[in-house]
Amino acid sequence: MFTVTGAAFAWNAATAYTVGSAGQMGPGYFPMVLGLVLVLLGGFIMFFSLVVETPDGGSIGEMAWRPLFCILGANVVFGVLLGGLPMFGLPSMGLIVAIYALCGLALLADPNRFTLRRWLVLASILASGSYLVFIKLLSLTMPVWPFFVNP
Repeated sequence: MFTVTGAAFAWNAATAYTVGSAGQMGPGYFPMVLGLVLVLLGGFIMFFSLVVETPDGGSIGEMAWRPLFCILGANVVFGVLLGGLPMFGLPSMGLIVAIYALCGLALLADPNRFTLRRWLVLASILASGSYLVFIKLLSLTMPVWPFFVNP
């Protein structure tokens, strides 16, 4: 992913903008260099993922399906609850409900560590911080509460 994205950015910067040189940088110089750095990073990650062995020399293990589905599902549910799905008649539930659902589903990735207290503390801190940053400080217009609550 890093290699392909970096190569695409470097190629676009080199073809769409004037690159220039290190002494006289053009508008495409910095994006091209960042793209090449991303290609190098992706190359290192690919190399080490192929040569690193486990301590006992065995296979790495099975895929952790539960955490994968819980984390990805939490992000999908967050987006659906935040914006709603008008084509299916599902209205927006707002930022606060979406964050509580996100935290609950993400914490289910490790059922041994999920507690009601942990969920409420994490979700409350994240919801209040998000409200402060996105609604109050940045003045973004997004639904904060569910459609049936009118504070």
